[in-house]
Amino acid sequence: MTVVASFRDAFAEALRGQPFNVVGLQDGPTRLPAERWAQPADADDRGILGFCEGPTLDVGCGPGRMTRALAESGQIVLGIDVVGEAVMQTRLRGAAALQRDVFASLPAEGRWRTALLADGNVGIGGEPVVLLQRLRALLDRDGRIVVELAEPGVEARTVWAELISAGSRSKRFRWAVVGVDDIATISAEAGLEVEAVHQFGTRWCGVLR
Repeated sequence: MTVVASFRDAFAEALRGQPFNVVGLQDGPTRLPAERWAQPADADDRGILGFCEGPTLDVGCGPGRMTRALAESGQIVLGIDVVGEAVMQTRLRGAAALQRDVFASLPAEGRWRTALLADGNVGIGGEPVVLLQRLRALLDRDGRIVVELAEPGVEARTVWAELISAGSRSKRFRWAVVGVDDIATISAEAGLEVEAVHQFGTRWCGVLR
């Protein structure tokens, strides 16, 4: 019998090692790469992190590989995630993290230098313009948003998605996909501009100001 769980509970199980697929983002199910997120930051991760300047807010930090890598480099960094298991794993890695929704009250609002959206987290909430506007309010006037993007040729879209494993499935949640081709338009709607777009291996990121 399939158990219907909240997104938070299903994601927590994925972080504990239960295999999950994501349904709704593409034509068929795709594997949730929780195992990769649990590994130390690799060369491509560090390439993206190279654009994080000053105190950095890692939004949707997951198990904390990016938060930990920034902390190891000597930067002030705070990971936030709505999933308690993610926050616990980030702290076990030795990095600071809070269980918070990005749209709730956060420490040091208006004083962060960088907001990081790695691993497709620009999709949080399904409204990328609203998310970017919220991050803009969290930054100081010289701040930047470092956002991982889908590759060229991927059209921006918002979908209803689910996490599904052998024994359970999550309730549906809204998620957005934003690629290289559409980030300039979406950024402009949020009152930001794209400073640059960079590629690291098969991954892409944009720097927004």
